Amino acid sequence: MTIPPPLAGSRTTITLLLLAYALSMCDRMVLSILFPDIKTEFGLSDTQLGLLGGISFALFYATMGLPIARLSDQYSRKWIVIISLIIFSLMTVLSGLAAGFISLLILRIGVGIGEAGVNPASHSIIADYFPPQRRAFAMATLMLGASIGMILGFVLGGSIAEAHGWRTALIAVGAPGMLLALVMAKLLTEPRRGTFEAHSGAPSPPIRATAVAMWSNKAMRHLIAGAVVAGLLGYGLTQWLPTFFSRQHDLGQSQTGLLMAGIFGIPGALGALAAGKLFDRLAVRGFQYGMRMLAVIPFVTLPFFIMGLLADDLTTAVLLFIIPGFAGNYALGPTLAMIQTLSPVNMRAVSAAIKMLFLNLIGLGLGPLLVGAISDVLAPRYGDNALGVALAYFTLVGLWGSYHFWLCARALAENQVTDHHRTGT
Repeated sequence: MTIPPPLAGSRTTITLLLLAYALSMCDRMVLSILFPDIKTEFGLSDTQLGLLGGISFALFYATMGLPIARLSDQYSRKWIVIISLIIFSLMTVLSGLAAGFISLLILRIGVGIGEAGVNPASHSIIADYFPPQRRAFAMATLMLGASIGMILGFVLGGSIAEAHGWRTALIAVGAPGMLLALVMAKLLTEPRRGTFEAHSGAPSPPIRATAVAMWSNKAMRHLIAGAVVAGLLGYGLTQWLPTFFSRQHDLGQSQTGLLMAGIFGIPGALGALAAGKLFDRLAVRGFQYGMRMLAVIPFVTLPFFIMGLLADDLTTAVLLFIIPGFAGNYALGPTLAMIQTLSPVNMRAVSAAIKMLFLNLIGLGLGPLLVGAISDVLAPRYGDNALGVALAYFTLVGLWGSYHFWLCARALAENQVTDHHRTGT
């Protein structure tokens, strides 16, 4: 089977969208490296920190994503990304001026609203630049922004916070978004919708109609469920790992930032690219083969992660975290690509936003909060080790995600058989 090449200008486009996503992740994740300082200044509990890092951001990020995504299916995706970039960057800068817990909570809500427009529009643009069998690697490349943003947030944010305080760190990581918005206005080009699929030209249907269409697709249901559970695990762990290293192994903020970048940032980026490339190769035979790969990976990686969390010394923990760190972003590219591939052209941005709604309300919204609450419950028994034990227990939810990825693969295989029967092949 001959696979058509991407459209001209795809590299410039994916680079710009990657940078926008990287800054959004940096602004999102930097708060976790600042948790110890914020906790001290405002006198917060772990549950309140989990609220700041989770539901306050995720509630509005997820819900605002739906109406903004519908606009993306109707109007300029390019300008929606640019305006969103300006909003979340400004809100991050203002977060550095927060007077207390409530004002910081409100400003983090503003960051969530701003970031809501970036991903659905970006995914829709990329789907029109790349054919279906090349999308997983393209989406994985876009998702490098997660690792780059995490590195910037942890290393840059940690270093600045250690030298100048957490407020200066927030201002410093928020400001570059304004400059990138100007560059994108000049260089970002929006492609014709439905480049590689038949597009009737029909307008985007109501959000409810798109949600019903997604629910009626068995493979889509399990794909979203698996992605949501993977996000629940990923956000819960990532938001709390810097605090874990600080409490369990007495590391400073800059040391923690470098360690997070070295274990989870750079290896996670390489692992995401590898998973995307492997998924695309398997997709030539059938998308179900790639989904089976996603189902197997947690069974290999999670035991190492649990042992690392419970290890007594830092060296042992770091060695045990190598494999989970490499596989940390394994599901990002393939799941995002499959959402676009399984969705009609005029529903792509809204489909991505619906997926992000559940991913962020449940994953980002509840993940950090649940870990914080479990840590508080375990504190009387385990003391300073409570957070590590809480993370170890929490890690087990990853197996639930594998179950849904496997069911998605089964549904895709059934659809393939049905299509062959229908066409007589």
